[in-house]
Amino acid sequence: MPSAASPSQDTSTDHSPAFSALIRTASQEQHTEAENSSFMSEMLGGRLGLEAYTRYTEQLWFVYGALEGAADDLAPDPVAGPFVRGELLRLPALEKDLTHLHGSADWREHVAPLPATAAYAARVAEVARSWPGGYVAHHYTRYLGDLSGGQIIRGTAEKTWGFARKGDGVRFYVFDAIGNPAAFKREYRALLDALPCDDLEKRRIVEECRHAFALNTAVFQELGAHFRLSA
Repeated sequence: MPSAASPSQDTSTDHSPAFSALIRTASQEQHTEAENSSFMSEMLGGRLGLEAYTRYTEQLWFVYGALEGAADDLAPDPVAGPFVRGELLRLPALEKDLTHLHGSADWREHVAPLPATAAYAARVAEVARSWPGGYVAHHYTRYLGDLSGGQIIRGTAEKTWGFARKGDGVRFYVFDAIGNPAAFKREYRALLDALPCDDLEKRRIVEECRHAFALNTAVFQELGAHFRLSA
């Protein structure tokens, strides 16, 4: 993962770390907390049933509905616009997965967000309307996570519940339009480094990243309460 340039690599007088490195470091604690939640640990360990995975996928649909529902409006924005990339869009894949998981196309009539999910989606919708930098914070925490750790979830789901490799049920984690994920993530981090924002705004974006991870962790906690392992 990229880090701040060493003195030998940077001959300028500004030795401050790249924003992409700063944002990753500043949110690392919250990121680790989300990854290590009991719900996610148990699901990745194959100790939860398909119902838990299905419920988790439903929650993602509400969050991505807020993220991607605002994409067209934010595309012209100088701050958020460069991050609106068609190859990242997840809603179509999520909807195919949910049709498969529910066994019918009428699943929308039966799903509802958990309270924590509703709060998460509402925050995403709020910043999408009023604060492009905040939208970038949520965009970063979700999509780069999907491209990285999300692949672990896909592999676990395929192995545990017998989904076809990169097929129905796990399409959310398959980025067919991104041929080289490592190169894409480097390009994404370059966009973060080039954000047309001053230092104060960047600090606000970092804080919103922390908030995004906290909102995500709250969803895991509610899911964990619903799917506790039997003693």
